[in-house]
Amino acid sequence: MKLVFAGTPEVAVPALDALIASGRHEVAAVVTRPDAPAGRGRRLVASPVAERAVEAGIEVLKPGKPRNPEFLERLREIAPDCCPVVAYGALLPRVALDIPAHGWVNLHFSLLPAWRGAAPVQHSIMAGDEITGASTFLIEEGLDSGPVYGTVTEEIRPTDTSGDLLTRLAFAGSGLLAATMDGIEDGTLKAVPQPSDGITLAPKINVEDAEVDWAAPALRVDRVVRGCTPAPGAWTTFRDERLKLIQVTPVPERTDLAPGQLAVGKNSVHVGSGSYAVELLWVQAQGKKPMRAADWARGVRITDEERLGR
Repeated sequence: MKLVFAGTPEVAVPALDALIASGRHEVAAVVTRPDAPAGRGRRLVASPVAERAVEAGIEVLKPGKPRNPEFLERLREIAPDCCPVVAYGALLPRVALDIPAHGWVNLHFSLLPAWRGAAPVQHSIMAGDEITGASTFLIEEGLDSGPVYGTVTEEIRPTDTSGDLLTRLAFAGSGLLAATMDGIEDGTLKAVPQPSDGITLAPKINVEDAEVDWAAPALRVDRVVRGCTPAPGAWTTFRDERLKLIQVTPVPERTDLAPGQLAVGKNSVHVGSGSYAVELLWVQAQGKKPMRAADWARGVRITDEERLGR
C-alpha cells in the first residue's frame, strides 16, 4: 500500500522504521508537527520523525493544522491507501480522515478501551496495572474510540518508569503496526468495535498533577514518581522550593516516620508517607544537576524539624 505516516516524537520513530523496512509498503510522505523551539537558544528544531524521514529521503509535510487547505490538497495528490499514526499530536478533522481509502490507523499505547487519551503509559503505571500493551485502531472523531485491529501485551515491571515502558511499547508496537498494514492490504484483518465496558481515561498529566502527596501510601508515592518520569517529573517542596524526585523505593519495614518527615542516615534518606517510609534515591534541586539523595541531604544539612511537602 501507499502510506502517509503521521507522527512527531522519538517514540514514533521505531514504527516509521518498521514500515520503511517492511518491503511491502511505500511510505510516500510523513506528516509531523511544525519545527519547535528547543534548547537554551530556543532555535527551531525539526521533530525526530521529520529528521528520520529526511534521512530516508521521504517527503515531509508540516502543517500548522491538519485542516490547512494546502496540506489537504497535497494529501489528495499523494492519494494514500492508508495513513498510520503514532503520537502525531494534533486533532484530525473529518475532511482529512476521509482522504485515504483505508482511513487513518493509530498505534495507541494501551489495551483499548483502557486508558483512552494522551497519557496512557503514565496512567497505567500510576494506577498500579500489572499488564498493559498497545493497540491499533481505526481513527474516528471520538477520543480513541474506533474499532481495534490488533493488540500486543507488555508486562509492567515493578521498577518501570513511564520512559522505560514507553520505549518497550514503541518497539513492540512498531511490529504490530506493520502487521496491521499487511492485514489491511491483503484483506485478512477486520477492525472489531471496542467493548462498552472497561473504558478508562488518561488525560495529559501536567506539572501540577505530578506533585507528590506524602499523606498517600508509599506504593502510591512510588507509582507517581515512576509514572511521571521522565515527564513531567514528580516533585515535592523543600524550604519552599521544588525538589524533583527522580527515583525512590518503598521501605516497608520502616513505619516510624510521619508523612513528609525526613530521616537522614549516612548513606540514606527516608521520608514518611501515609503508610510506611519511602527512600529517596535520586533527586534534583532547583538549578542543580541530578544527584544521589544522600549527597543532596549532606549538602543542605537537614534539621530534625524539616519536612518535605507543603
